[in-house]
Amino acid sequence: MKQRIIIGNWKMNKTATETIRLVTELKALLSGKQEIEVAVAPPFVSLQPAEIAAQGTPIKIAAQDVFHEDSGAFTGEISPPMLVDVGCTYVIVGHSERRQHFGETNLIVNKKVKAAIDNGLKPILCVGETETEREQKKTFDVVESQLREGLRGVNDAEAEDLVVAYEPVWAIGTGDTASPGTAEEVNGFIFEKLSAIFRRDVAHKIRIVYGGSVTPENIKDLMAQPHIDGALVGGASLDPKSFSQIIHFKE
Repeated sequence: MKQRIIIGNWKMNKTATETIRLVTELKALLSGKQEIEVAVAPPFVSLQPAEIAAQGTPIKIAAQDVFHEDSGAFTGEISPPMLVDVGCTYVIVGHSERRQHFGETNLIVNKKVKAAIDNGLKPILCVGETETEREQKKTFDVVESQLREGLRGVNDAEAEDLVVAYEPVWAIGTGDTASPGTAEEVNGFIFEKLSAIFRRDVAHKIRIVYGGSVTPENIKDLMAQPHIDGALVGGASLDPKSFSQIIHFKE
């Protein structure tokens, strides 16, 4: 059975000092056995402070992005080996904010996915439609294209540690969460497409999570859905109490 996962994407928030404080507070709230895997994704400059603060706990460290080359003349970029060196386990790839604000295409996302895998990082591949695409009933076409193109060249063995995050763009940071039924419908669609891209037994191992205005109030209903294996949490992950309540949604 897949272990569920809750990931906190801090985006461009928290200095190194604030990161240490947040992780320290979160550690106290998560003491004891954790049934759910927990990861936090601070900004690049706060990755190592987060890793040091999380030592001795099950909290994993994720990066918010990565470049697709291991080294070279790419001013301002961060390579996969650099992320591995500071203790990252996961890396978010293809977030809608990267696609929207920085022009990332499915081709670029695919290069990043493969570079992450080649260096032992576990990609968290984000897919999701805009509000306009939703209104035009293109959700499934967009999601399938992002999956197929983003995972091109990834084999069955490499796919087992993959996480796919369905993040409808219209729900990110808006407070307008997809209903549990809508999220389940798309996540179920993602599972079927993964079963077509990879062997079905491999697709069963890939965790498919939901992201988009996840809160302590809606997490239980979302996690009750059979194809939702966790959550990619934005704003609520910046508050240790709220984030721990999401993690402890069963209690």
